[in-house]
Parts: sequence; structure tokens; C-alpha cells
Amino acid sequence: MNGCSAGIGSPPHLLDELVRKQTGTRFQTVHYRGAGPIMQELMGGQIKMAFLNPATASPHVRSGVIKALGVTSARRMKILPDVPTMAEAGFPGGMEFSLWTAMFAPKGTPKAIVNTVNRAVVASLASPKVAERLANQGVEIAAREKQTPESLATIQKAEIKKWWPIIDAAGIKPQ
Repeated sequence: MNGCSAGIGSPPHLLDELVRKQTGTRFQTVHYRGAGPIMQELMGGQIKMAFLNPATASPHVRSGVIKALGVTSARRMKILPDVPTMAEAGFPGGMEFSLWTAMFAPKGTPKAIVNTVNRAVVASLASPKVAERLANQGVEIAAREKQTPESLATIQKAEIKKWWPIIDAAGIKPQ
């Protein structure tokens, strides 16, 4: 069986590498040019498994065209409440992977500017209209206490610590 990814170094590629590492299985990852072709081949039965983002997969899961085996978040997702987490589905520990988005500025940006931009982003995320729009795309907004530059730095360091050894062991290089 082959895994598939939306490109070298993409989240699905890293998840394939994590599955190999945690299960000791061997399979080849086929790199596609984005999630669209993956979804077409999954729905057509040409491929048997794929890691996809919830916004792409959820309409097809709800319609029954594809089956979701588990979500890689720590908790079940609001957009797919009946789909278990990978841990609930029985996958070995450590199979947590959530996409996150952050706003960055050049090194040396004055703290006052960083704080002004952060306040504006936090205010936007507090808007019910924005929250609803993001929820419909499978995006879950972090708790307010995690919406700070300091929290972002902590998250980023933890992600690097988790994923760098996997990237390095797989020989993934920037392209």
C-alpha cells in the first residue's frame, strides 16, 4: 500500500513519516500536486488511504463517499464530531498533528507593533462571524490565553522539537 501526500514536506508527508516511525511499517509515499488530485483518486478508489485536511474531506465524509478513520487532533473536531481521534481509534500515542496558522513579523520588529497587531488579531478571532466562518472550514480557534506571541514561541519550539527528527530521518529537504 502507498501513502500519498500533497507534496514533499507537506503535512500529509510528515504524517506518513510519523506512521512509518511509530508502526515500523514500510510503504512508499506518492507525492501529488495538492489535495485535489488526492481526493479525486481516493473517491475513485485508486488509492486506499490519505491524510487530508478537514475542510477538504468533511463534505465527502458526511456524504458517505469516503470514510474518516480518525482525526489527528487531541480532541474530536466540531466539524467531524462522530470521527474518533487517532488515539480513540487505537493508534499508538503521539499521533497528534494539528495545523495551526500564525502571523509573523521580521526579527527586531518593535514590541509595541507586535502587541498592536496581536490585539487586532485577537479581536478579530473574538468576532462571532469570524469564528463561525473559521469553524465551517474546520478551524478551531485556540483558547484566548494561547493567542499571545509568547505562547506562539512555545508552540513553535515544541513543533520543531517534535518534527525536526522526523524530517531529518526521512531526508526531507527544502525544494
